[in-house]
Amino acid sequence: MPLGATVSSGTGSSGSAVGTAVRTEFAFTLPVGYVDGSGVAHREGTMRLATARDEILPLRDPRVRENEAYLTVILLSRVITSLGEVTPINPGVIEGMFAADLAFLQDLYRRINAEGHTRIAVTCPSCEHDFAIDSSGAGPYSGSGPGPAASRLEES
Repeated sequence: MPLGATVSSGTGSSGSAVGTAVRTEFAFTLPVGYVDGSGVAHREGTMRLATARDEILPLRDPRVRENEAYLTVILLSRVITSLGEVTPINPGVIEGMFAADLAFLQDLYRRINAEGHTRIAVTCPSCEHDFAIDSSGAGPYSGSGPGPAASRLEES
């Protein structure tokens, strides 16, 4: 599915799809970037929502049975659908990432699979306005203020 793909759930009386759309892929920008064998850094990528199969099958892998921490490597290699020009995305690619990028991807995985989005509610320390920022790092921004990835939260 393309970036930001949505899937409708349920059917109406006429057989047409109804319900809410589900976002299945999320763009991200790595803080450091994966450096391939040619020395090229790759920072832009996409991650899809994990399925039950994504979380169950790696438990059978002998590398995970030997070292439970390796589960993260296999999970990320299954759900990262693109990373710059790197193909394929496999456990070796994840193993070669810098620790900052690995931590970033673990947090992104947790956010999109537990919470369903990459937004974080924040409050500006200067003006005390509430904003939602996109924690995926996706999208260009340089400057002061909340930036284009931020939007004002609805006041309740």
